[in-house]
Amino acid sequence: MRLQEKAKQVGFEWENKEQVWDKVKEEELELKEAIADGDQYKIEEEFGDLVFSLVNFARFLNIDAENAVEITNKKFTKRFMQMEEKAMASGSQLHAMTLQEMDAIWNQIKRDKD
Repeated sequence: MRLQEKAKQVGFEWENKEQVWDKVKEEELELKEAIADGDQYKIEEEFGDLVFSLVNFARFLNIDAENAVEITNKKFTKRFMQMEEKAMASGSQLHAMTLQEMDAIWNQIKRDKD
C-alpha cells in the first residue's frame, strides 16, 4: 500500500487539492533555501519532500504520477529524436549547436504538436 493511501486511511489527509498545492509551494521554497545553503544532504531531502508532495497532489487530481512521468519520458524521447533529425536535416548535429539553437528547435517541435 502506498504511504499516502495508508495515511489517508487513518485520517491524516488534506481536505482539498488547494491545501495540497500550498504544501507543494511550501516544499519548493524549502528546496530553494536548501540549495542556497549548499547542504547537499538537505537539498536531496527537500527535493524528495517536493516530489512526495507532487505525487500527493497528483492523487488529488486522480492522476497516476508514475504513468504521468512515463508519458513525459516518452514525449521527451520523441521530441529529442525530432531535434536530432532537424539538426541533421540542416547539416548540423546537436552537440555542435548552442543551447539557444537547440531550444529554438525544441520550441518549434512543441508548437508543431508532436
